[in-house]
Amino acid sequence: MTVYTASSLKAELNDRGWRLTPQRETILNVFQELPKGEHLSAEDLYNLLESQGEAISLSTIYRSLKLMSRMGILRELELGEGHKHYELNQPFPHHHDHLICVRCNKTIEFKNDSILKIGMKTAEKEGYHLLDCQLTVHAICPTCQRALLPV
Repeated sequence: MTVYTASSLKAELNDRGWRLTPQRETILNVFQELPKGEHLSAEDLYNLLESQGEAISLSTIYRSLKLMSRMGILRELELGEGHKHYELNQPFPHHHDHLICVRCNKTIEFKNDSILKIGMKTAEKEGYHLLDCQLTVHAICPTCQRALLPV
C-alpha cells in the first residue's frame, strides 16, 4: 500500500493511461484532509465539495471514487447504512478495521496488526499485490442491546 501525493497519483494514473484531472486531485485532497475516523459517501463528498464552491458532478465523483478504490488509494467500506463510504487506504501502522452496530450504525475503528499481516502473507504467497485488507465486524452495541431488553 502506498501513501499518495498529487505527484505520485499523477505518475500512477499516467502509467495506467489515465490522467490526473483537477477533479481527481481535489477529491484526493479532501480525503487527505479528513479528520481521523471520518468516512465519506459519494453524496457526502458531493455536498462537501458543493459547500466549498467546487462544481464536480455526482457522476464524476462516483467514477473517481471507483477508480481510486480499484487503485488502492481509497478503501471502499460497507458501514451498514445501505451505501458505500470511503476513506484513505492507510498503510501499516495506520491501517485499521471497523466494528459496526447493525442497529444504530455506530462505527468504531480498531487496530489488529495480525489481520493485515495475514492478508499480506496470503497475497504474497499467491503472487498477488495487496491493495487493501480489511475486516468489518457487524455487532450490536451496548446501547442498542439495552434497548432490546424487555422492561
